[in-house]
Amino acid sequence: MVFARINGVCLHYRHEPAPGRPVLVFINSLGTDFRIWQDVADTLAGEFGFLFYDKRGHGLSELGDAPVSIETYAADLAGLLDHLGIERATLCGLSIGGLIAQSLYRTKPGLVEKLIFCDTAAKIGTAQMWNDRIEAALSAGIASFADGVMEKWFTPDFHQHRDAELNGYKAMLSRQLPAGYAAACAAIRDADYSAAAPAIAVPTLVVVGDQDGSTPPDLVRGLADAIPGARFEIIAGAGHIPCVEQPEALSALIAGFMTSHYGGRR
Repeated sequence: MVFARINGVCLHYRHEPAPGRPVLVFINSLGTDFRIWQDVADTLAGEFGFLFYDKRGHGLSELGDAPVSIETYAADLAGLLDHLGIERATLCGLSIGGLIAQSLYRTKPGLVEKLIFCDTAAKIGTAQMWNDRIEAALSAGIASFADGVMEKWFTPDFHQHRDAELNGYKAMLSRQLPAGYAAACAAIRDADYSAAAPAIAVPTLVVVGDQDGSTPPDLVRGLADAIPGARFEIIAGAGHIPCVEQPEALSALIAGFMTSHYGGRR
């Protein structure tokens, strides 16, 4: 386990450099830690350098002072990249991780070589939805709504045939710090990058699980449509967390995108 103090908080991270190779930075979804990317990392091992980290208030990272915004998380990532001497990287953000990637590109575009958005959008959910989630997390606890989240994260097939993993990811969610989870919910509630998306000028891949219950395909397609030249792909047999449910399919898309120089929309 490796830690660094960035912007006043202790962040947990794993850095796997690959000299001469592009760097992929993985940014986690709400209620998870960086272990969700392990199968993707195993598939792509040796091809790219990797940086995984737990955003503040998640996993083994401190929350620090709340409230926080998506810009706070983006500043943390910028500080971690600077700490590690990473001058340019491809950001791969899932759900809130995609919002963090959008924010970092808007504030420090020179750090970003390419963007990969997984199951995310320029704006996610409604204020009432997030306020209800915040209240539940702080009063009844995350475990009180964990089953409902699992239905959005994973397909019925995953629920039926991968019970052990399902329970493991439910435990990961339930054991997150309630205050950290609530802070992230508030940050998502207040974020809207709709006006910023058309200004993205680096190669961009946008992917979504065909059965995503949190950010449905049409919502994610809207982000792709707003970004000039973005490539949009739907992963079959996946919910909100394709890096867990269909890591081979996601890895293939990432590998192809990282090694290609395409133009236009597919």
